[in-house]
Amino acid sequence: MLKVVAGLRERAKRKKHRIVLPEGEDLRIIQASDYINRENLAELILLGNRDRIDAICKERGLNLSGVEIIDPASSVELDDFTHKLYQIRKHKEMEEEDARRLLIEKPVYYGAMLVKKGRADGFVAGAIHTTRDVARAALWCIGIDPKIRTMSSSFIMVLADESFGEEGVIIFADCGIVPEPSPRQLANIAMSASRLMKNIFAVIPKVAILSFSTKGSGKTEKTERLVQAVAIAKEKYPDLLIDGELQVDAALVPEVARIKAPESSVGGMANVLIFPNLESGNIAYKLTERLARARALGPLLHGVLSPCSDLSRGCSAEDIIDVVCVTSMRCAHIDSSELKT
Repeated sequence: MLKVVAGLRERAKRKKHRIVLPEGEDLRIIQASDYINRENLAELILLGNRDRIDAICKERGLNLSGVEIIDPASSVELDDFTHKLYQIRKHKEMEEEDARRLLIEKPVYYGAMLVKKGRADGFVAGAIHTTRDVARAALWCIGIDPKIRTMSSSFIMVLADESFGEEGVIIFADCGIVPEPSPRQLANIAMSASRLMKNIFAVIPKVAILSFSTKGSGKTEKTERLVQAVAIAKEKYPDLLIDGELQVDAALVPEVARIKAPESSVGGMANVLIFPNLESGNIAYKLTERLARARALGPLLHGVLSPCSDLSRGCSAEDIIDVVCVTSMRCAHIDSSELKT
């Protein structure tokens, strides 16, 4: 597990990008920023009141020299961002004063505007803001990727047992955004999660659509929707290695796959798990995190035009460091020639 995390940080250092942290007055964010800045893992922009941030640094012996700090309330870009956000949302009856207040009181929206304007490559928020605000800021200010057209989220799960997934690394999706995805949305979620596995770990994604049923063993209307999702994914993304519906043991354990799904292209080898709905995905990642003592990095947002990530409000400084590294790495893309088979 430590090897995977160390590798993430080392690769982030080689492919350094500019990430904005909108919750710059939070102690955990400042502690993480001190480390990221010192280790040169990413270029950072912190949002917040400089005097308050400086006071916390002095009290805790932290150093953010060289890190850009912007106070949205007094920034030179506030008027411009206010007008642009108003233009984006005026059809929903947002007034300019509402837009200004949102940018100041919930700076994740200001951070998203920095990404929209090209001042940052991505943002990481959620230590204070709710997932709803983080997702809305990405959706409203940055916009949906027209090639995917489905906002979703995933977790990078890092297990101590390296026999599962890709040396102990598995992508779980969707665990935070779409409550009851349609077959087409599931196909898009599968593509988004597979891109994450490819771009972060330079391996071929092997995607399993999960169910209580394997290849029709428990056929219902719901499992038929999962079969449809696989068919849509194969048609829309012909290079994607995907199969389902599969029970989780058939997806992850070769011995079980040989019995339950002997002809599956990913059976026993899956490194990307797509859950049939938000409820099952959220439960599964939390169970894996607690019972298997896995690291859960995320949720990472997908389907947005620029990389952005949510954080659990119970996150640690270590979690923030690693999510910043992953978000920075998502700004770069792995060429197919770099893939490990």
